[in-house]
Amino acid sequence: MEIKKVAVVGGGAMGRQIGLNTAIYPFEVCVYDAKPEARESVLAWEEKYLAGRIAKGRMTEEQVAGIKERFHVTDTLEEACKDADLVIEAVVEQEKVKHEVFQAINKLVDRECVIATNSSRMVSSLFIDDVDEPSRLCNLHYFNPALVMKLVEIVRNEKTSDEVVEAMKKFCVDTGKKPVEVLKEIDGFIVNRILGAIYQEARWLVDNGYCSYQDLDTACENGLNHPMGPYRLNDLTGIDLTYDIMTRSYEKTGKKPLGYDDIKALYDKGWYGTKTGKGFYDYEKK
Repeated sequence: MEIKKVAVVGGGAMGRQIGLNTAIYPFEVCVYDAKPEARESVLAWEEKYLAGRIAKGRMTEEQVAGIKERFHVTDTLEEACKDADLVIEAVVEQEKVKHEVFQAINKLVDRECVIATNSSRMVSSLFIDDVDEPSRLCNLHYFNPALVMKLVEIVRNEKTSDEVVEAMKKFCVDTGKKPVEVLKEIDGFIVNRILGAIYQEARWLVDNGYCSYQDLDTACENGLNHPMGPYRLNDLTGIDLTYDIMTRSYEKTGKKPLGYDDIKALYDKGWYGTKTGKGFYDYEKK
């Protein structure tokens, strides 16, 4: 199985970065988003990012010209999926929306095409009934920011073929990433389960008045040598994403997750973290 053309469905922060990273290495990439303003945003972001690479001496003008030839943004899912060997879904973390996207993708690709979800929480087996060939379905979970972070978790469902897993490993390596295989589905996969345990203890300490979230972050960054503490990391990954995940858990179990009230208060204000300029921390301060 050879991957030549990649389609990315979803032009948000993760989708655009996955797409551009793939084009850099180089593969033919087509990014699709249903919203015109999102597509325009992807193009503006691409231009700014690549210009910055040239200005900093990280890329030559010739390299950037080649990337631009391989990186496309389209206004139709049909064009994005045409002749694609791999489709990566990176839309909003809402199961209903993802079902609709997978069903639409399935109608446009052949049975040899790998269909992967970038979801960090929703396992691919949720979408088995949406595709004709479930052996081609898996999670391909990148980390934010996808242009920088090396790790990709490849998560099997019970029907994912060995051929697909090996092809995804090669694709990850060929695009500068370090793949790990999750042998069977589990909520949170590897990294988010470890991180979840850290978050639970962090929120317990803060909620029970043992320290402020700022000092907790400082302790993790300077005592554990973490690049950023859990609250600063939450701002980077998105308060809105955390709120969606916590709310699903709350609705499913009836038990309010630790730190839920703090997350909900920020969410209700529209403070989603770095993407909005405010979260636990204020990024608008000069």
